[in-house]
Amino acid sequence: MALFTLFLLCFSLSLTLLCSSSSSPTQQLLLPLTHSLSRAQFTTTHHLLKSTAAISAARHRRHSKRRNPPNQQVSLPLSPGSDYTLSFTLNSQTLSVYMDTGSDVVWFPCSPFECILCEGKYEPGTLSPLNVSKSSLLPCKSRACSAAHSSLSSSDLCAMAKCPLDQIETSDCANFACPSFYYAYGDGSFIAQLHRENLIMPSTSNTPLILKNFTFGCAHSALGEPIGVAGFGRGALSLPAQLKNLSPDLGNQFSYCLVSHSFDSTKLRNPSPLILGKYKQKSSDKVSEFVYTPMLDNPKHPYFYSIGLEAISVGSRRIPAPENLKRVDGEGNGGVVVDSGTTYTMLPSELYNSMVAELDKRVGKVLKRASETESRTGLSPCYYLRGSSSGRVVPSLALHFGGNSSVTLPRRNYFYEFMDGGDGRRRRRMVGCLMMMDGGDEAESGPGATLGNYQQQGFEVVYDLEERRVGFAPRECASLWENLTQG
Repeated sequence: MALFTLFLLCFSLSLTLLCSSSSSPTQQLLLPLTHSLSRAQFTTTHHLLKSTAAISAARHRRHSKRRNPPNQQVSLPLSPGSDYTLSFTLNSQTLSVYMDTGSDVVWFPCSPFECILCEGKYEPGTLSPLNVSKSSLLPCKSRACSAAHSSLSSSDLCAMAKCPLDQIETSDCANFACPSFYYAYGDGSFIAQLHRENLIMPSTSNTPLILKNFTFGCAHSALGEPIGVAGFGRGALSLPAQLKNLSPDLGNQFSYCLVSHSFDSTKLRNPSPLILGKYKQKSSDKVSEFVYTPMLDNPKHPYFYSIGLEAISVGSRRIPAPENLKRVDGEGNGGVVVDSGTTYTMLPSELYNSMVAELDKRVGKVLKRASETESRTGLSPCYYLRGSSSGRVVPSLALHFGGNSSVTLPRRNYFYEFMDGGDGRRRRRMVGCLMMMDGGDEAESGPGATLGNYQQQGFEVVYDLEERRVGFAPRECASLWENLTQG
């Protein structure tokens, strides 16, 4: 009841930016990210792995090949089985949405809502579309309207909204709403209108915030996307960009720490912390420092967090990355996209094949390839393991990014061990599979590679928007959550 009273009090105050229960400016906000394993959708481990592998591949390849009209944006969406959600409250309704660094719009399903080809993507009875008023629609001459339509001029947008010519020339066409916009993901899309309302961001502290006049997309129809998305990309309508306009301390940096799960829900005793704003570690904390790599600008896809990859080390062998992964060219091709919404890391074929060849040279001498497991999961290479120690023959793997920064992955982040067989045709055996994938020909247009969330588990990944860099530091993410919530 006290929290509800606080929310009402914040609404009643005539603040121009944001409201909190503290009189001092808020410099940090901690939100819980929930990992939805979507076990109900997957009858077997094969089904789970096959689905996440297929969606990761389709998303990466569709984006790489597709050339889009100027008024359409394509991002890397999230997939069933490895989604991270957070919650907001708007118009007294609490909504869970996907957190996605690969897109730059915040949107919600709105009543009435129709979702095409969404069977199996949500639990029956769980959809609760948002109720909004037409009075919250943004006008066609607003900056946000232009941003949603890829910087189309306000005059063109107001003409589309049927504002009379004399008003386009002499007034703000305030009574004419911003036209609906189309937004496409790798495996879905939606059409939405822009609204502006007060958005409550609850946190673990006693200082929940209300973002006054927050801009979001209100979708009445979607294809394959039954749940809204909080876009954290570099666009003007993303959540960090709007936070920055309201409070630079909150909007200049965010980080998350994805609790290591290996698709095992029993390991998720705590949520994954999402930290908005900068925070200082306690002096008593003994933690690894961040290694930083510069963000690369992408002129065609400016909302992506692109970084450069110099090489990959498998054991003691360093494999150079192709030139297109080290930079982004003037047409937006190349670089590596850091994405919270893609499950597996996707690499260009030449680099992927070199990495697999080195891995197989070391592991294949000791363990037998599990070819049937490969065909059933879409992952490769896979091996039959002999005893609990056989996985130790798997060599170390490190990613070497631009700026002389290297990240050594824990084995669980790139080699998944599970029980296979036992279906009447084959006896149950322990197998292990590489959890990185072939992203196709490096000559294709678009991003050269994607760093997926499976490889980001157990790291705090920080997006420093002020210094234009991405940082990585190994963490016990469950413990980090406890430390931050305990003050």
